[in-house]
Amino acid sequence: MYAPLALTRRLALAAAIGTMAAGLAFSAHAADTVKVAQLVELTGPGTTSGTNYRNGANLAIKEINAAGGILGRQIVATSADTQTNPGIAKALAQKAIDDDAFVVFGPVYSGSIMVSMATTEAAKVPNFIGGEAAAITQQGNPYVFRASLTQSDAMPKVARYLDGRKDINTIAVLFVNNDFGKGGRDAIIEALGKTRVKVVADISTSVGQVDFSSAVLKAKQSEADAAFVYLNEEESARLLGEFRKQGWDKPIIGESTLVNQKVIELAGPAANGVVAHVGLTVDAPSPEMQRYAKAFEEAYGYTSDHNALKGYTSVYLFKAGVEKAGKFDRQAVADALHGLHISVKDNPGVLMDVTIDDKGDLDRESFLVEVADGRQKVTEILPPLSAGK
Repeated sequence: MYAPLALTRRLALAAAIGTMAAGLAFSAHAADTVKVAQLVELTGPGTTSGTNYRNGANLAIKEINAAGGILGRQIVATSADTQTNPGIAKALAQKAIDDDAFVVFGPVYSGSIMVSMATTEAAKVPNFIGGEAAAITQQGNPYVFRASLTQSDAMPKVARYLDGRKDINTIAVLFVNNDFGKGGRDAIIEALGKTRVKVVADISTSVGQVDFSSAVLKAKQSEADAAFVYLNEEESARLLGEFRKQGWDKPIIGESTLVNQKVIELAGPAANGVVAHVGLTVDAPSPEMQRYAKAFEEAYGYTSDHNALKGYTSVYLFKAGVEKAGKFDRQAVADALHGLHISVKDNPGVLMDVTIDDKGDLDRESFLVEVADGRQKVTEILPPLSAGK
């Protein structure tokens, strides 16, 4: 009668030991990994931006893991679709925190970032973002870090270029009416206010707009010498097509989104001759950039755009921050990133020497490009802003 009881006790002890061993194994596995969450636009108007950002980030994660990880830990990434909706982005940020993500990558759209970053800030979770709206880092959030130049840094470079062109005295500004577009519009108008170039048309367009005939007609009626365009990718392609349809033969200038590779492909010949300032381009004359471009095309079968570059370099910026901190401590990593100068020599994955300031903004070289034969052609390398101080 006692044998079954003894057997039960032995089985219970064995089960307890097994559970303990499984728990130790899980803990050991957890200690060998670091969770990261990607919150990106995989559907909706931001699909091109978000998908490219995710692909770039995943390429970096694959490379880093293959090289031994970060401080010996492998990166385990999850990806969630914000649907280009700020409310969903905020909810996904909370889910990432509940799932104990060490760091959040994304979103790309500035409107979603402005909402979701409050959640990551409250949890003191470092957040690398793809947005360029100047207002993002003006909020004083110590946990948000860019992967691109801010509008307030980029637009003065555009304004100086326009001021140097003797054929441009007046300009029509066309922008998309969202946080990204309005921020860019305000920044370029402020920058042009310090030059001789006069804004003679201020033309608002909508997110997802299809028909740009009225917008182009307004630009033509203004008799401006050139057009400055600051829209999202798909809208930019449609607008360039409409400019061509209406016989516009004057300069068209913009920022990174205007010469996105997807825009160039969709617009076709209408993109030729467009000039833009870009913070990142796979056509930069750099061995590391060319290595990245080849690796990306081999992995995904198409040419990387600047959004993919943002995702890729975001992960390597994070890696540099952890290594500078010397440990996986969120506060220590955030503190280490502020004021950090990261060189390509020591961290090839950042692709360009870069400095992160106390607000999470970047300072590095950038480029003027012109579209020719379906590709960006670098016409000038512009120095970091700090080089002029």
